[in-house]
Amino acid sequence: MKSPLFVTLALVATAALAPTGPEASAQQTSNASTVLSPVRSPRIPEKAKFADTEYDLDRIDLYERLDRELTAISYTHGNTLLLLKRANRYFPEILPILKKNGVPEDIIYLACIESSLNPRAYSPAKAAGIWQFIPSTAKQYGLEVNEYVDERYDVEKATAAACRFLKSLKAKYGDWESVAAAYNAGPARITKELDAQLASTAMDLYLNEETTRYMFRILATKLIMENPRAYGFALTPDQFYTPMEYDIVEVNTPVEDWPSWAKKHGISYAQLKDANMWIRDKTLPNKTGKTYRVRVPKRDSLHRSTASKNIYNPAWVK
Repeated sequence: MKSPLFVTLALVATAALAPTGPEASAQQTSNASTVLSPVRSPRIPEKAKFADTEYDLDRIDLYERLDRELTAISYTHGNTLLLLKRANRYFPEILPILKKNGVPEDIIYLACIESSLNPRAYSPAKAAGIWQFIPSTAKQYGLEVNEYVDERYDVEKATAAACRFLKSLKAKYGDWESVAAAYNAGPARITKELDAQLASTAMDLYLNEETTRYMFRILATKLIMENPRAYGFALTPDQFYTPMEYDIVEVNTPVEDWPSWAKKHGISYAQLKDANMWIRDKTLPNKTGKTYRVRVPKRDSLHRSTASKNIYNPAWVK
């Protein structure tokens, strides 16, 4: 129990710290007139387009599904800001590969929601990399996955593999929304439900919540990333992650020690790994003599003061 003297001293100290006179009046007026910043619901457009299809959002179910995802992503500030920053580094690498392979550029938003463009992404289902391949699908589409090399983490190779996978799904379903649903839930489930529900596209299917939300998360991400400021995201050019430039060193022999290899090439092992996340161990047996293209970051790319200042999409900073 506190003594009377302690209580008295505490009261005196509190009174001494409280503002008096004009200062007190100003504070009281400020407190009385304080209004919290309004929390605004994002505007839903009348139509939304993905790849070669435009969706009329007058349809209540489509409107409400997009509203849910646009609201959620608009107010998940940390993840959305990081996604925008990373896009400046990875869009210039990924989009040309999609175009070269005849895959719509909008498919890049599928990668955005799969991994938030985090090249180290790894899920509880053992899906890895920006495109979140599980090991079996990765191997099926030509990626090497073992304890020494995991090409799911190679952005260039994984994107090319994703194009092969996505085009096989497009040949099967004929529309990109069903392709997206099958990428999330698996082709077997989508094919089964299309037949069972007598639907022509996955957009009209009643599915588990994750897959039902999937296409609308893609649409919401596209809307925000095409015009971030319209949804409250205001970044300055210097806040985006810089594109990286590399020298390519071809390696077709075993590597006894990657840290030593990195040091000989003027970088740290950590910098080597950041540039080549497909390297999964400190050694590379390479018994078959396979040629690996190892990225060595150019010196200018390692420092913000000398790295490229390019902003991939000017709309991100307007």
